[in-house]
Amino acid sequence: MAAISLSKARKMIATIFRTGAEMELKPLSVIVLDAGGNVKAFERQDGASPGRFQIAEGKAYGSVMLGIGGTAQMARAESQAYFLAAVNGAFGGKVIPVPGGVLLKNDKGEVLGAIGVTGDSSENDLIAAMAGIEAVNLVGEG
Repeated sequence: MAAISLSKARKMIATIFRTGAEMELKPLSVIVLDAGGNVKAFERQDGASPGRFQIAEGKAYGSVMLGIGGTAQMARAESQAYFLAAVNGAFGGKVIPVPGGVLLKNDKGEVLGAIGVTGDSSENDLIAAMAGIEAVNLVGEG
């Protein structure tokens, strides 16, 4: 089974933080989960609120467990709120269905895990996430 290396996870996080600084975003928090939803890496910038771990995890967790990015999850939540409510119940309330949660795949389309970025607007979180993913030559489904 394909996996995300720790060095790639760290490079994604560093690139996301650099992108956030270039875009003048608020302090970001980033989590990388493996294909089983387990934490591979997490970092929180100075000044980011302490609750950002759970938000980043919720964005990434929903992506890896549902096999779709946060943007698609939000659309699903808007069109079928009962479905996402049931999913969130099944996953212990851990799913946060908004942009900034990105499914990670390799060039063969295999799911490697997910990344969750939080701290600014969901749209800006997604832009920063995609920059980190591109830096390690992975494919992101946001």
